[in-house]
Amino acid sequence: MKTSRSGRPALTRPDGTPLRVLVVDDDPDLAEVLSGALRYEGWDVRTAGDGAAAVAEARDLMPDAVVLDVMLPDTDGFQVLRSLHSVQPGVCVLFLTARDAVEDRIAGITAGGDDYVTKPFSLEEVIARLRGLLRRAGMARQLEEGPRMTVGDLVMNEEAREVTRAGELIELSPTEFELLRFLMRNPRRVLSKAQILDRVWSYDFGGQAHVVELYISYLRKKVDAGREPMIHTVRGAGYVLKPVVR
Repeated sequence: MKTSRSGRPALTRPDGTPLRVLVVDDDPDLAEVLSGALRYEGWDVRTAGDGAAAVAEARDLMPDAVVLDVMLPDTDGFQVLRSLHSVQPGVCVLFLTARDAVEDRIAGITAGGDDYVTKPFSLEEVIARLRGLLRRAGMARQLEEGPRMTVGDLVMNEEAREVTRAGELIELSPTEFELLRFLMRNPRRVLSKAQILDRVWSYDFGGQAHVVELYISYLRKKVDAGREPMIHTVRGAGYVLKPVVR
């Protein structure tokens, strides 16, 4: 298996050439750290510090993906995104934002962004999100599949952040993905709402356990819709993921 210097399975463009990524952030230190981590993946990376420079670099590089800060000195990331799409219509865009309000996230996705990461973030998360976006968009190929988890006919590729059931791709939000990952790492084990809150949200949610019920319902609509259910409620105890017995 061919790997990048980071040790992850190598990911390239379909023709085998390095993936092209543009990092747009007005913080030069952050841009340098991000670009260095992405170059470590073996990718061709350039940086820009404002919207105008981003569009100019995009015209020259024709990137496969753009890591785009929402707040830029000359404009906002949403306007830059519109300009980028006129240059490279199919480019994948991962927003970086210090804003964590739901309306800001919705604005980014509505504007045509593919995903977002809220500052502060980990480099591992940015890389994992980009790998998943590029593979789902068909802009990259992995020379060998990364590590997988399998429960029945449900398969999760953690490197690519892809989930399939019976071979059918299931699109999940970042929180839905983390919730399902926790369930799949503990098959047949009943997990309480408190355990799920602690593992998936990683902070005190003020006892609002109803958020777990809400996201379990979201998962059921995607994972179990039209199929034999795998996600089960154990009354008074929590939830459990079990393969379908045939």
